[in-house]
Amino acid sequence: MKLQVFVGWDPREDIAWEVCRHSIMARTDADEVSVQPLIQAELREKDLYHRPTDQKAATEFSLTRFLTPHLAGKEGFAVFVDCDFLFLTDVREVLATIDPTKAISVVKHDYQPKEAVKMDGCVQHLYPKKNWSSFIVFNCSHPAIRALTPDVVNTAEPSFLHQFKWLNENEIGELDKGWNYLEGWYPPAYDKIKAIHYTLGGPWFDHKKKCDFADLWINEYEEYLREHALEFIA
Repeated sequence: MKLQVFVGWDPREDIAWEVCRHSIMARTDADEVSVQPLIQAELREKDLYHRPTDQKAATEFSLTRFLTPHLAGKEGFAVFVDCDFLFLTDVREVLATIDPTKAISVVKHDYQPKEAVKMDGCVQHLYPKKNWSSFIVFNCSHPAIRALTPDVVNTAEPSFLHQFKWLNENEIGELDKGWNYLEGWYPPAYDKIKAIHYTLGGPWFDHKKKCDFADLWINEYEEYLREHALEFIA
């Protein structure tokens, strides 16, 4: 069964989505993985998302991410990932590391940033399980996932969703931190990095051109540009 990957999309970070998608597809079998953006406007047109605009949300996909299992179907596994990720390996490898009895699998960060702002000036809100929901492997066939209906996504408090209060704690599996490696929080030296998360903003912002792993993102960006230039010429 093809692994469905849903990437959060925000108009301020379209290039981040493009590079994230490129980093996934360049390292996997296109017949085995699909990558789709979660675009809030499209979800509203389909009447899958109709919450009022949340002024505290840092991105347009802050809550739409929880529609992933509904969009993916009731069988197999699906992945949600923020757009500010860069994958260094085949995303399918994560499936070999999860406990298939769990409803979801995430990196259980102990993340308590000191910065008052994130990305391009957005307020940095602190809460339990912060950044756990930035990379989620959903077990779509797990009975507990049925609780995450579009109605719940559209009505529940953000904390109920992001802190996984719709699950029992023992239904939350744990991934190695290499699958959601927080740039600027974890040290650059780690030999099991699978996906870098530029959670404070990446090199697509001028003030982050020299962040940890900036060269890796820029190299991916340049490869993306070269491939699209060739497609345009063809």
